[in-house]
Amino acid sequence: MGKIMGFLEYERMNKKAEKATDRIKHYREFHTPLTKREQEEQGARCMACGVPFCQSGAIMNGMVSGCPLHNLVPEWNDLIFRGNWKEAYMRLKKTNCFPEFTSRVCPAPCEAACTCGLNQEAVSIKGNEYAIIENAYQEGYAKARPVKVRTGKRIAIIGSGPAGLAAAELLNRRGHSVTVFEREDKPGGLLRYGIPNMKLEKKVIDRKIRIMEEEGIEFVLNCNVGKDKKGATLIKEYDRVVLTCGASNPRDIKAKGREAKGIYFAVDFLKSTTKNMEEGTYISAKNKNVLVIGGGDTGNDCVGTSIRHGAKSVLQLEMMPKPSLERNENNTWPEWPLVLKTDYGQEEAIAVFGKDPREYQTTVKEFVKDEKGQLKEVVLVKLKSEVEKKSGRRMMAEVPGSEYRVPAELCLIAAGFLGSEEYVAKSFKVSRNERTNVSTQENSYRTNCENVFVAGDMRRGQSLVVWAIREGQEVAKEVDADLMGFTNLIVQ
Repeated sequence: MGKIMGFLEYERMNKKAEKATDRIKHYREFHTPLTKREQEEQGARCMACGVPFCQSGAIMNGMVSGCPLHNLVPEWNDLIFRGNWKEAYMRLKKTNCFPEFTSRVCPAPCEAACTCGLNQEAVSIKGNEYAIIENAYQEGYAKARPVKVRTGKRIAIIGSGPAGLAAAELLNRRGHSVTVFEREDKPGGLLRYGIPNMKLEKKVIDRKIRIMEEEGIEFVLNCNVGKDKKGATLIKEYDRVVLTCGASNPRDIKAKGREAKGIYFAVDFLKSTTKNMEEGTYISAKNKNVLVIGGGDTGNDCVGTSIRHGAKSVLQLEMMPKPSLERNENNTWPEWPLVLKTDYGQEEAIAVFGKDPREYQTTVKEFVKDEKGQLKEVVLVKLKSEVEKKSGRRMMAEVPGSEYRVPAELCLIAAGFLGSEEYVAKSFKVSRNERTNVSTQENSYRTNCENVFVAGDMRRGQSLVVWAIREGQEVAKEVDADLMGFTNLIVQ
C-alpha cells in the first residue's frame, strides 16, 4: 500500500447526509459525496493487512463475512489513494458488474469484516466504491463497449433483477445474443420497484440499461413469462434459458381480521409509490396511523416512505429481541455484527415523532376493522423466547395477558419472501425444493429441465444484491461452458 500508516493519519469520513427533517420533503438520494481529495485519503486508510477478510465472502456462523463478489478491495483502495481512478475502475469492474447498484444498496459485509474495524472505524469501502463508479461515468470510462464478434448462440433470461442483468452482461460480453424478458414496464426487478428512490434513484438503473442496450442486449418488457409466453416456447426458440425471477412470494401474516381493507404487502406499497407518485394513484399513508410488520431493510424503507407521504404515526414491529449495542462474545469479528443498527427511515421517524418507531418482541394478534371493512386498529401481543417441546428448537411465543391495542388505518407487511412463484416453475417444468426455491444439481445452476438454468434468489432464496450478482456471473460461466465446450469468462 502507498500509505502504510494511513489508518492512523486519517479518520473515517462518510458521505454527508441531508438533515432528516429536510430530506423527508423529497424522494431523491440525500447524501453529498466527498471531494476527490477526501476520498483519496479514505483509500489511504486501507491497512495492507495480511489477510483481507473484506474480500473473502466466507460463511461464518451462517452469515457472510466479507464480499461474496470477492471484490479486490485493497487494490482499488490503493489505486484511488494514488489518484489512479481509471485503473481503480478497471479493478472494480473485474469482479462486480454493477458497482453503481451495490455502492448504494448493499449493507457492506466488506466493511463489517475490515481489519481496521477491530480497533477503530472500518475503511469506507462502500463510499470508495461509489466514488470510483461515479467518477468512471463522469470521465467516460463506463461507456458501452459493443461486442465485435457473435457466436450465433441465443440465450433467454427471464427476469431483469441483479442476477439476470449480471448473467446478461457476461453472456453478451462473450458474444452470445441475449434477450431479457421482464414482466414489468421497465427493467431492474426489485432494484426498480422494491427499493425506494431515496436509496437508489431510477435514473441510475436507466443509465446502466442504456449501456447494456448499446452493447447489444435486448429487453422485452411487459412480458410475463409463464402467462403471456410459455416456457416450452422459449426453450424451443433459444439455445439456453436462464431463470432469474427472484423470490417473489411475500410472507403473509396469519391473524384474525387479515381480510380487512388497508393491509398490503410492503413490496406492493413501495412499488405503488415509485410507479404512480406522479399520477397520485399510489397507496397513500397520508394522515394515517401506519403499522409496519418487519424490522429489516424493507420495513425501514416502508417507514421512510410513509413519513414522506405524511403519515400521522409510524410503528414498526420486530418479533425478535432488541439487539445489543456492541458485539456479544459469541459474535466475534470478522462475523457479521449482530448489533443494533438505526437506518435512515428510523432516523427520520425519530426526527419527526420524537422516538424510535421499533417495538421489539411484538407481533399482531388481530386486525380490527370498522363497519365498512376498513382497518381501524390492531391488537398486538408481546413475545418471549422459549424452547418448543416437540422440536427442541427455541421459538418466540406469546406472553399471556400482554395484549394491547393501537390505532392503524394502514398496515404494511414486510416479513420477507418465501420463494419462487409456482406458475413460472410449472411453465418450465422445473422442480422446487421444500423452501419452494428451484432445485439444481449439486455445485451447479442447472435445473432438471434440459437447457434451463436458474440463479439468484429464485435458486438460493431471499438474499443480498451481491449474492444475486455473484450467482448471475457464475451461471453465465456455466451456460457459456455448456454451449461452447469451454469458457473464457472470468469469475473471481
